[in-house]
Amino acid sequence: MRRTVISLTLASAMVLAACGGGDEDSGSGGGGEGGGLTPVRVGAIPIVDVAPLYLGIEQGIFEDAGLEVEPFLAQGGAAIVPAVVNGEAQFGFSNITSLLQATGRGVPLALVAPGPGATGNAEDDFAAVVVPTDSPVQTAADLAGLRVAINSINNISDTVVKESVRQAGGDPSGIEFVEIPFPDMVAAVSTGQVDAAFAVEPTATVGESQGLRRVSAPYTETDDDLSVAGYFTSDQYAAENPDVVQSFAEAMVEAQEYAQANPDQVREVLGSYTQIAPEIAQQLTLPTFQTEINRESVERLLELGNEDGIIEGDVDLEQLFFEN
Repeated sequence: MRRTVISLTLASAMVLAACGGGDEDSGSGGGGEGGGLTPVRVGAIPIVDVAPLYLGIEQGIFEDAGLEVEPFLAQGGAAIVPAVVNGEAQFGFSNITSLLQATGRGVPLALVAPGPGATGNAEDDFAAVVVPTDSPVQTAADLAGLRVAINSINNISDTVVKESVRQAGGDPSGIEFVEIPFPDMVAAVSTGQVDAAFAVEPTATVGESQGLRRVSAPYTETDDDLSVAGYFTSDQYAAENPDVVQSFAEAMVEAQEYAQANPDQVREVLGSYTQIAPEIAQQLTLPTFQTEINRESVERLLELGNEDGIIEGDVDLEQLFFEN
């Protein structure tokens, strides 16, 4: 299978040495020693975006690829990236901007498989800016000078919100971003703590069910085929276990394809690893489960991150993208 791999750093020998050795029990091939399954730990976040990982386990896709996948849940990349770099986990899930930021800091990561993408439908994307029903905000341009909740400051959220404001003819420089966890955003908007929130599913649908309304779709408005996130490993693990990485990448693509073709099963599997209420799971908008990473959209996120000053260091995508 032809696939695209993005190596996200050319780290120094000193940084690589600090990462420690690879997982000796993982073996060098997808089938493990003696034809058994190769165990791999995968860091994930309890959101809709990683449903294909769980469907891949449930449907035997990873097992057919010779892998025994053990997911572990974390609140974000702050816990997942160190686990992958130090060898406690073999793979992890993260948004693209966080991985580009890690690259700029010299963290030895490689993006090996696609994750969720924008739906391309600005009226019904899986992420949206929501405001109170009676808010004067009608378009993204009206967010200029207001307080907007995002889950992580100086990351993909404020990058795409700023871009949506610019595209609508507004000036994002005066926006005050407030860091608030997704589950707390609806209350923050409803009580006036903030004027708006950039919410991903299921928060956007929960907000609408409680009287909030959507005014923009920053992911789709940044790029209607935006690659939002993906699965990564360490450069060292990829170098020492290329067959395992290839098996995981190909199985992950198959799992993404399965999820895209079976939305009802995506909604059903959410209950196995999240606390999303079944009734909300039936209403929320699913992302596009991409089968390849949109290189142009990654370049766009890098460009915007550089413009906004949130990506430090030199990230040369011409050297970082390669096909295997």
